[in-house]
Amino acid sequence: MRVWRDFSEVPSDLGRTVVTIGNFDGMHLGHQHVVQRAREVAAEVGADTPIDGVVAVTFDPHPIAVLRPEHAPATITTIDERLRLLGEAGVDDVLVIPFSRDIAAWTPAEFIDRILVDALHVRAVVVGGNFRFGNRAAGDCNLLRAAGQDHDFVLEEVSLDGGPQVWSSTYVRTCLAAGDVTGAAEALGREFSTRGVVIEGDKRGRELGFPTANVPVRAGAAAPADGVYAGRLTVLDGPDAGTTHPAAISVGTNPTFAGERERRVESYVLDRTDLQLYGREVEVSFVERLRGMVRFDSIDDLLVAMSDDVARARTILVG
Repeated sequence: MRVWRDFSEVPSDLGRTVVTIGNFDGMHLGHQHVVQRAREVAAEVGADTPIDGVVAVTFDPHPIAVLRPEHAPATITTIDERLRLLGEAGVDDVLVIPFSRDIAAWTPAEFIDRILVDALHVRAVVVGGNFRFGNRAAGDCNLLRAAGQDHDFVLEEVSLDGGPQVWSSTYVRTCLAAGDVTGAAEALGREFSTRGVVIEGDKRGRELGFPTANVPVRAGAAAPADGVYAGRLTVLDGPDAGTTHPAAISVGTNPTFAGERERRVESYVLDRTDLQLYGREVEVSFVERLRGMVRFDSIDDLLVAMSDDVARARTILVG
């Protein structure tokens, strides 16, 4: 999969393409269905026009982070994760538009001319039914459809799906904020996960008999509500890369211990005290919420709760 970080990087000899456009944050099932339909449309229009591939157009950073940063949504995926998921969904190329106020000022006609027609030589556009674009979101599917008549491309408008709640990035964020990792997984079509490099913590978990792999919550990132979860930890680098372990996962700031304020994802791999994970990149996936975050009055009370958490996680994950 080719990735172009600016529309000026798109090869001038690119053939006709099928284009899908969106933020694609989280690449939930709605996004995946749009990409699937784009591939189907590519096969259909390719019967009379050679198609050079399906191109996803996305933006980095999120437009709201530029236009109204105080209202910027927490991101479900980094741009690199988005690119990986777009590739897995079936796009051939991705154009990442570095969003700025200058680009925000483009009229819908400028976006169509400069991106879709001049850069991507579009033959078909496939977007969700609520798609808006251009300055002040003045462009919509009706405008795209009319422009297609002048520029020789067709529009495929994909109905929003999901149910009873329409799948959306906002819905996924809402689920995560409530600790509903099961609901988030249903919309994503996979377990919600976060990636990061394991840092050295205060080693309290090891002293208590539950050593944890600690990953800071990335600034501005969506994460499950503070609490304890059953999930999995996958090692992403080193000789055992790809190895997945069942884990009990704590998200939060350890309220039982005074002075701890950094929000972390702390994973205790069930029945393992020998793993050397400092400095390793890992992926932590969330399966089910066990309980909310609690401040315990004593270490003994905390140990009882942690033992119960591990037992429940084992039942869920191992049986």
